[in-house]
Amino acid sequence: MTIGSAGEHTWRYRLWRHLCKTYDGPFSLVGPRETLHDKATDTPTSYAYADPDFPRAHLAGWGEGWVHMAPLIGGAVRESRADVLLVSLGLIDLGFYTDAEQTAENVRKFVAEARRANPRIRMVLLPVIPNIRAEADAPFGAQVALFNDLLAKSVADLDEPRSPILLASPPPSYDIHRDTYDGTHPNANGEHRIAGAFVEAMYQGWGIARPYPA
Repeated sequence: MTIGSAGEHTWRYRLWRHLCKTYDGPFSLVGPRETLHDKATDTPTSYAYADPDFPRAHLAGWGEGWVHMAPLIGGAVRESRADVLLVSLGLIDLGFYTDAEQTAENVRKFVAEARRANPRIRMVLLPVIPNIRAEADAPFGAQVALFNDLLAKSVADLDEPRSPILLASPPPSYDIHRDTYDGTHPNANGEHRIAGAFVEAMYQGWGIARPYPA
């Protein structure tokens, strides 16, 4: 949902475009990776962004979640000198690797490693948003709901003045039939809605940029 696929803009692009228009200070998108997922080869090897001039740096992976990112985030923060993390993870963890409690524990490991690399890092965490499996599979939907509750508790527990954490609100009225192309991965509508969720959290919490247009 964050890395995107060949030919897409990604929500990262929508966020970047909005910040270019509404944020007065300098900013850069950073991270050790640049590619999109290539569905034809099922590998993260494509550079075919819908806008080739988009600054492509990120830390995202197709099929990677909190369990994969917790060991990587410290090195990525140190190398890129990141000071704000925008994180959308969890669906793949719950779907294939960990239950809600284990995923919440990996959130805490991720936060600890990020802070070890930069004690003043700021973070915005997005809950798992609506998806086709949660709608069709009641036990899985219950795990998503439980994880989102645990994520909110983790944010409340781990938030601190020198390294604040914001819990973004899920995009309002997010509709998997209108905002995704397969019930999970965002289409252009979904990209705007996810970008807007991160912008709204930063605007309300830190006064960064201006609200995302409807």
